[in-house]
Amino acid sequence: MINRLHLMSRFSRQVLMMIIDLITLWSVIIIAFYLRLGFFYFPAGELFWLVLFAPLVAIPIFYRFGLYRAIIRYMGFRAIVVVFKAVSLYALIWSIVIFLTSVDTFSSNVWVTYGVPRGILLIHWVLLIFIIGGLRIIIREVLNGNFELFLRHSKLRTIKKRALIYGAGYAGVELASALEYSSEYKPIGFIDDSAELIDQQIKGLNIYSNTQLHNLINKLKVDEILIAIPSASRSERNKIITQLEIFPVVVRILPSLSELAGGKISISDLRQIEIKDLLGRESIAPNKDLLDKNIFGKTVVVTGAGGSIGSELCRQIMPLGPKSIILYELNELALYKIEKEISELNVDQIKICPVLGNINDKKRLSDVFKFFTVNTIYHAAAYKHVPMVELNITEGVNNNVFGTLNCAQAAIDSGVETFVLISTDKAVRPANTMGASKRTAELILQALSVIQNQTIFSIVRFGNVLGSSGSVIPLFQKQISQGGPITITDPNMVRYFMTIPEAVELVIQAGAMGLGGDVFVLDMGKPMKIYDLAVKMVNLSGLKIRNNENLKGDISIEYTGARSGEKLFEELLLGNNIFETDNKLISRAKEDMIVWDILEPILTNLDIAIKSTNHSRVRELLIELVPEFKPQNLIVDLLYQE
Repeated sequence: MINRLHLMSRFSRQVLMMIIDLITLWSVIIIAFYLRLGFFYFPAGELFWLVLFAPLVAIPIFYRFGLYRAIIRYMGFRAIVVVFKAVSLYALIWSIVIFLTSVDTFSSNVWVTYGVPRGILLIHWVLLIFIIGGLRIIIREVLNGNFELFLRHSKLRTIKKRALIYGAGYAGVELASALEYSSEYKPIGFIDDSAELIDQQIKGLNIYSNTQLHNLINKLKVDEILIAIPSASRSERNKIITQLEIFPVVVRILPSLSELAGGKISISDLRQIEIKDLLGRESIAPNKDLLDKNIFGKTVVVTGAGGSIGSELCRQIMPLGPKSIILYELNELALYKIEKEISELNVDQIKICPVLGNINDKKRLSDVFKFFTVNTIYHAAAYKHVPMVELNITEGVNNNVFGTLNCAQAAIDSGVETFVLISTDKAVRPANTMGASKRTAELILQALSVIQNQTIFSIVRFGNVLGSSGSVIPLFQKQISQGGPITITDPNMVRYFMTIPEAVELVIQAGAMGLGGDVFVLDMGKPMKIYDLAVKMVNLSGLKIRNNENLKGDISIEYTGARSGEKLFEELLLGNNIFETDNKLISRAKEDMIVWDILEPILTNLDIAIKSTNHSRVRELLIELVPEFKPQNLIVDLLYQE
């Protein structure tokens, strides 16, 4: 029966409810007579016809008040008020009709009374409110899966997840209200740190102290804990998540207030804990003057606009009011996606120009920069996947080194004011070709800054960003969802992590501080062991690591060995010459450079080695340019033996 209710069309359900109300109306009138007279009485004569046609008064009124338009499974208090009003209006009209017709109540052989007793009309009204409203509440509870008895044999029966809501504030109460109509969750209580709220109740749910969690998990059979404190700072969220990590439950969280759409809270806002929630460092309010300096009212180019960093640069540039934004990208699909996305954000009618182009095409770059009279360039285009570049040395170096050189020279020729290079921590004492190529790109900009003053070149260096293409986070999530194992290269592998939006916001500010040839380093916070990261992700999914100490665990971890060119840890600085800026998350580094007269002939030889596909020579020249480059025994040696 319940299955059929779920599968019925909306119109069929409306008709069904009308039939139920019709039967209810007749039944309530008979019951009202019985309760008032003390014996069963079936209306006869004129009264029979008034009873028979009572639904002709009621059904139109119920329809007009929306009793058949409301979605029953989401009925709340307001809907019950509507039922009260609709039934009251019907009862009033029907009572007036009864009095105006002055019919007598007649029972087989005995005159009981002259006219219909007023008590019958009153009883009829009260019963109808309770039954019409009550039936809808019962149906709502059945449809929402709250009556196990009704659902025991239903194919659509769903076992609701028993959820504790962490946070008994406004957001927690809103979430509890949303969960009332959920077929997935059953709220069973609140957790809160406030001593004033402990042992109180909200919406019939008890409020517990966070110190009671250990006992509550088993006592209440908790499946999930939902963190509903969107106003909490990052460090506060981190503290709560760390506290919950030890329990065998799934932990989900509401996003911050700034991320909630219009401040409204719904079940769809809940998401699994992400690594960005575990970063304890607080962000710093950006300097609006620095954000605007190179963007407001100017023409801005983003190379690699379809990549993870490039696309976020586009998103953050748009609200800063540029005159126009040029999306320079080699990949057609990536360009289409980012152009479509930011066009939907374009409330100020900013000119958006998607340009298909290769950064190794210097003429194309110069034509674009001159045609649009470009003021600012953010150079994010690069080959950055370490193992992939190791297998494709010539292409990787050609793109990262000479692509940057082409962009820089085209910028100078076109009179571009500011050029910002997105660099990487892998450029510091590189162990791989990708890092060495990015350090060479840095050297090019440092050298060009000395021989000209047309364009201000800046370099912004930072480590791993969460959610970038090739990031370990999506891989771990996929492996956990598939039941494992999680693959880690080395148990001692350590990495810095930062969110893409945070990194890009700092890149824009750092670029505005540049004076020429500056190397800016972003504060990445504390490094995190990849192993610890994997364990946290497993625990917060409500699962446990399977190892020798816990053979009954859910997910195992396997070690695959470091990939070609990977280091156990990354660095952000070559030396100790580091200076603070106005933003404590941005530092200015003073590092050794190579003057252009020495650098240029080495680059010429590097270009010749690339064109002749001489991998050994490419490596020799990279080591000459970057003496700190310590290449490992790379797989490319086996693939390209000369």
